[in-house]
Amino acid sequence: MNRKQRNTGTVPCEIIKDAWDHKKSTYKNLTDMGLANDPNKIIKIPNFKQEKIKQAKVIVNKGELENTDEEETITAVPIKKEVAEKLEKEAKAPRERRFMLPKGQVEFIAYLLDKYGHDYKAMEKDRKNYYQETWKQLRAKIKTFMGIPKQYGEYLQARGLLDKEPDEEELKKQAKALVED
Repeated sequence: MNRKQRNTGTVPCEIIKDAWDHKKSTYKNLTDMGLANDPNKIIKIPNFKQEKIKQAKVIVNKGELENTDEEETITAVPIKKEVAEKLEKEAKAPRERRFMLPKGQVEFIAYLLDKYGHDYKAMEKDRKNYYQETWKQLRAKIKTFMGIPKQYGEYLQARGLLDKEPDEEELKKQAKALVED
């Protein structure tokens, strides 16, 4: 029972897990790493009423500000500041795009591209345009489709427009060129 009560759960982040000291409290661990335990205490939302009260006190005291009401924040330098830096670096790192269009939508876009090429006004009037999408909406969907190298590469390969195995960098260049047209 003691183990269950002391267990705070598992931390999925490896960076925090490596720097965690089980002898310290959660608050102390996060403070040592330079992280916030409660973001509401770190980034305070301005309180309109409190600001007006302070202004009124200044006026009543004729410009003399009381030092007892002001909060002096002392920022301690975190012991394990490299943890926050690693987390920041990881957050800024580029992510692999996993977005894919649904199969039905890909088939519809492929049908339109096969039949009309890049004539979006004609696509708008097609009988299979059940949702009555405008030419701008169709153009945006096609641009999105061309921005997904895997699906667009399969489309090009099926149509015989690619001579060799699809290279992701090459597909991205082709997609950008077609999107810019």
